[in-house]
This record gives sequence, C-alpha cells and structure tokens, in this order.
Amino acid sequence: MAKKKEPAESARPVNNPHVMGLRGAVIDQPITETLDVNYMPYAMSVIVSRAIPEIDGFKPAHRKLLYTMYKMGLLTGARTKSANIVGQTMRLNPHGDAAIYETMVRLAKGNESLLHPFVDSKGNFGKVYSRDMAYAASRYTEAKLSPICAELFRDLDCDAVDFVDNYDNTMKEPALLPTTFPNVLVSANQGIAVGMASQICGFNLGEVCDTTIALLKNPDHDIAETLLAPDFPTGGQLICNGDELREIYRTGRGGIKVRAKYRYDRKENLIEIYEIPYSTSLEAILDKVAELVKLGKVREINDMRDETDLSGLKLAIDLKRGVDPDKLMAKLYKLTPLQDTVSCNFNILIAGMPRVMGVGEILSEWTAWRTDCVKRRVYFVLNRKKEKLHLLKGLKRILLDIDKAIAIIRETEEEAEVIPNLMIGFGIDQVQAEYVAEIKLRNINKEYILKRVQETAALEDEIADLEDTLAQPRRIRKIIIDELTQVRKKYAVPRRTEILYDHEVEEYVEEVPVDHSPVHLFLSREGYFKRITPQSLRMSGEQKFKEGDGLRQSFEAAMSDEVMFFTDRCQVYKTRVSEFGDSKASVLGDYLPARLGMDEGENVIYMCLPGDYSGHMLFFFANGKAAKVPLASYATTSNRRKLTGAYSDKAPLAAMLYMKEEAELALYSTEPRALIFHTALLSPKATRATQGVQVMTLKPKYRLDRVAAVADTGIVNHARYRVRSLPAAGALLRSEDSDEKQLELL
Repeated sequence: MAKKKEPAESARPVNNPHVMGLRGAVIDQPITETLDVNYMPYAMSVIVSRAIPEIDGFKPAHRKLLYTMYKMGLLTGARTKSANIVGQTMRLNPHGDAAIYETMVRLAKGNESLLHPFVDSKGNFGKVYSRDMAYAASRYTEAKLSPICAELFRDLDCDAVDFVDNYDNTMKEPALLPTTFPNVLVSANQGIAVGMASQICGFNLGEVCDTTIALLKNPDHDIAETLLAPDFPTGGQLICNGDELREIYRTGRGGIKVRAKYRYDRKENLIEIYEIPYSTSLEAILDKVAELVKLGKVREINDMRDETDLSGLKLAIDLKRGVDPDKLMAKLYKLTPLQDTVSCNFNILIAGMPRVMGVGEILSEWTAWRTDCVKRRVYFVLNRKKEKLHLLKGLKRILLDIDKAIAIIRETEEEAEVIPNLMIGFGIDQVQAEYVAEIKLRNINKEYILKRVQETAALEDEIADLEDTLAQPRRIRKIIIDELTQVRKKYAVPRRTEILYDHEVEEYVEEVPVDHSPVHLFLSREGYFKRITPQSLRMSGEQKFKEGDGLRQSFEAAMSDEVMFFTDRCQVYKTRVSEFGDSKASVLGDYLPARLGMDEGENVIYMCLPGDYSGHMLFFFANGKAAKVPLASYATTSNRRKLTGAYSDKAPLAAMLYMKEEAELALYSTEPRALIFHTALLSPKATRATQGVQVMTLKPKYRLDRVAAVADTGIVNHARYRVRSLPAAGALLRSEDSDEKQLELL
C-alpha cells in the first residue's frame, strides 16, 4: 500500500491568525472587532497626533519644528540652512524631510500663509496664493525664528508646561507651547482627520488681544464689539453679515464670503486685481475666467494675464471698449473664485478630545489653560527663591564666626568629612553646608557675606508677594492682561482684510434673454425626444422612429417653457425646452435617459408642460385606486432637476394624466368593464406619494387596464357606465361601446 503523501508546508493549515492573515487566508472576524482593533487606533492617532490643532494653536508637526529651531538657538542667532533645520527636526518628527520642510514653508514669512509668520525666511518659499509657484529645495533656503516666537517660548524653562518623551525616548519635547496670546485664533489652521476635520480662520492679533482682555475683565462682554471679523494674510474684502458672524462666534461653524480687491486703470482700460480670497489661487481664477470666455458667458474681456512679480500679486484684465469695469467685476464675483466662501469649523483638541467650539468658549479654554501656565511659572520661581533663601540663611549662620568655618575645613583630614563637620559646627543642613563649602577663597570676607545676607529681606518680600499671587486669581488675571497688552503693543498690525457689510454689496443678477419662439415637442415610447421648429416641421416628411418604437406624446410649446418627464421609477426630471437642441423629423432625437442622467434601466413614461403649475396630476393604479395630486406639489424654488417620490410605488401604475380642468374620464378593466366618472369626485392629496382612493372595485383576477377622456373613447351609451359616487364596479362593456380606435393615454 502506497504511503500517504504529506502536504507541503505551505499547504498545511496554520492556526496562528496573524500568520494566516499574512498568507492571505480568510479570517472570520466581527466587523465591530475589526473597527475596534485595527481602525480605531489609526483614527485616534491621526486625530490626536497629526491633524487637529490644540489650544496653543499648533499641530504636533508645527510644535516639533519650532521647538527644534528654538533649541538650535535660532530665536536670537543668525539664519541657517533649512536643510539643517529639517535634519534636526527629524529627532522629534520621523515623518520624513519632505513633510517637515512643507510644514516649515507654511510657517514661513515668504509663503504669506499666516498673519504673523513664525519663521523668518530667506529665499523662495512659494506663495500661498499660487498653486504653481513652487518653493525652492531646503538646501537653497535659510531660516530662523521670527521675533514673535519669543512669546511662544518665554515660560518654557519655568516648568509652565509638561514635557513628554519623543518617539524613541531619547529626548524630551513640550506637550504644548506656553503662548502668551491666543495663537489658536490668530494663526489660520486646517486639517483633515478620520471622520472629522478642522478649519480655523485667522483673526487680527490686536482684536484678539482686546477681546481676551475684555472677557477677562467682564465675562459677559459682547465678543462681536471687539472681534470685528476674521482677517486673512491675502487681504481682500470680507462681506460681513452680522447675524451669520455672531452664529459662527457662537457655534464655531459657518462660512464667510471673501472677494478680491481691484483697481481700474482708465488710461490703459484694464482692471488690476491685487488681492484675492485666501481660499483660492491665481491659477484657479485664470482657468475659470478662460472657461467662461470660451463658453461665451463673458464677452467683455480681451485678455487676462498673470503679472505677479516681486512687488506682489497682480492679475491684469484687458477690457473691450465701452465695458463698465464695476459691472464686469460684479459678474466675475458671481461666476468665478474671485469671490469665495471660507469655511469655518473650529474643531480643537482639548485634553486630547476634539471639540467644536465657538470663539467665546475657545477664549475661555485658552484663559483657563494660560492661567495654569502662569501659576506653574510663579510656583517655579517661588521654589527657586525659597531655595536661595534657604542657602542664604545657612550663610548667615557662618557670619558670626568665619574663622571657625575656616578652621573646621582646615582641620578636617578627609574631604568627605567637610560637609558633616560644617553641619555639626553651625547647625545647618547638608544643602546649606554644600553651598558654604563651595564659596571661593577670595569671597571668604565679611563684605561679601554681608552683601549676600542683605538679600534675605528682599527675598522674603518677593516670596510673600509670589505666594499672595498664587492665592489670588485676580492677580493671575492681571498678569495675563499685562502680557496681552505688551503683545498687542509690540506685534499688532492693522487689518489686511477690509470689511464690507452685506447691505453695501450689490449682487450681480444675470440678464438672460427670454426666447418665446414656438416649437413642437415629440416624445417616443422608448424615450427619444425631439424639439422641432414650425418651419422645419413644415418642410419635413414622416417622423422617424426606431424599429418597434412609435409616438407617445406631442405638444406645441414655447422655447422658454419648462418640461417635466415622469419615469417608471416614481421620479420626475425637470428641465427647460431651451436646453435641448433643434432637431428634425428625420432623426431619432435626444435619448432622455442618457441626456438627463437617469438611473440605469429607468425609462420615461409621460411628458408634461407644467406652465404656471395650475391643475392636477391624476395617477391610476392597477388595483383600481387613483390619486389626484396638485401640480403645484412639483414646483421648486431651487433649480433642482430631479424629484424622487413623484407618485406612489405601492401598486403598478396603469396610467397618468395631466388635467388643467375637471372633466369626465373613462376607466377600463381587463374583465372587461368600463366606468365613467367626473374627476371632481376625487379629492386632492397633499403628498405626491399618496396611494389615493379606490375608484374602481375589481374582482381578484382583474386589474385596471387603461384610462381615457370620454370624448376619445368609442362609448355610445354614456349613461350605462356613468357613476355618481365612488368606488364603483362599472358595467360590462358592450360590443357597440368597445371601439378600439380611441387614443390611449398612458
């Protein structure tokens, strides 16, 4: 008997789930466990350690870069190569030199991304307002810290903030930077995390300091009185709506309209745009204007070019003769990114948790955090002074007998016994004895020791003052206010973004010429649509359709009319006759499912010209029910092209009709029975997707087949089939009334 062959090692079952995963085996794992074990740690890492700024206004990448530059001595020293800074920063940030340098570029003065840049740069750092103006490589540029960075690191050596280990536990870095002003609102910041994002627009430093001081003095202060509006490095004009701005200040969410600034050169007949919205770029504006010119929507421009140079941003627009520059700019504001909306989403990490906050809440959190920083600094200074006082008190003890101290030191045989002998000889502790023993020989004189001892009284006063500061919140607030006042005095600059109130801005309204010329509309059963002019129709022959297709509906209409197409998926598509091109009888026409972007397999079953939206839509279902829906239910204030829930999907649709006025209709069932009723017997329904009411009662195996206007049927004896109330079964159809030549309306 042949020996059973052992399976290859690679084919043997593996019980280790990690190995199974690596080899591509399928592992049954609940989705909740996958999210908890694999996804959540990644999501939290991105949120906490990368994308969302903290209360000091910095993301971790910003903080690591600035702290590295501070430790390199670049706050007061000369500039160094950017490549050197990037290399040093990798000790704290291991994400690669390209990512670090990109962070540095955004913080640089040359890039103009921030109202108050933190990096004093030299060389080409690109521009925030240009998509294509690339920054130079790090080996070609130089940088140091800007003077305002002194406000970031002032208390760093006073234990004002916690220090944590870097990624490989080889050095310490600050968890936050103890900023002396609310940088979180001054420096624009944005980030996309997992499941959330943050977008903080910058505010003017002077206004932020004034607002913070006012809130410290009066918690009920109205923020909008001192914090006028956001301020952007690229300038422009901010269109201010008071109510919307207050809502942003309250909730931390919203949008702000910003538009470009321009001047008109009458001599050259050109417009010069010299400031643009912060959220767009030169290239985006040029591309959009070129597109509008190509489409013929902007005919007033001869040429538009980028004339940006060392003096700053400039877009030049050459105008055609007789063009009003203000009207053209109003049009461009409406149609191009020359006017844009800057989104606000004040999402900030507070104690490791992301929170969307209004401006008042942000300043309250910053004040609480800054108060803690100041207390820690005061406590640090207090302990240092207490230590010094303790040493001076020990020095005071030996003032009584300097010779005794010298004798003790000289007569001690072993060095290790000097400190214990001094402690015994003068009744001082080890720290004091160490201090005394370290005094230089030249300083062992009464004058030196008396001068040191005289500092004791001043130290005791300072310690008492510091303890009083810690005990009184009022004094801590005063320290914060004084620091804010100094920052405002040293670094505040005038607003760059001009404020325009919305009632001062005139919106551009496009004047579209209305074409009321007559046309003929044709819809085939398979969804082909034609718009044919009367002249073309008179010269045409027979209408052309695909094999097996035929005419469903035809109308006389005007070019400006609106048209609605109902589909077999309970949806209606709205458009205008003018959006279709002229056609001929000899072509198939536009295929509506493709032209209107319908869902796969969706087909047009009815065409309607709503006009002024008077009248009703009548829907008849195979189960004998009918729904009467006012056409006004399909009117929309916006330019929506697709409405769902156009009619009920609870039963198959047998027919639909648009009726401007009440009239008599004939219903046919498959039994066959017929019923004539007046549409006034049906009550209108408020909702489009209503199932309606029972009109024709049917036996189980029969259904409602078709509906037609009485005048279009072959019924001779109307009285036999007419009913006065609903629902009704109708009467059996007689042969003399069953003419099949009537027009079937589906």
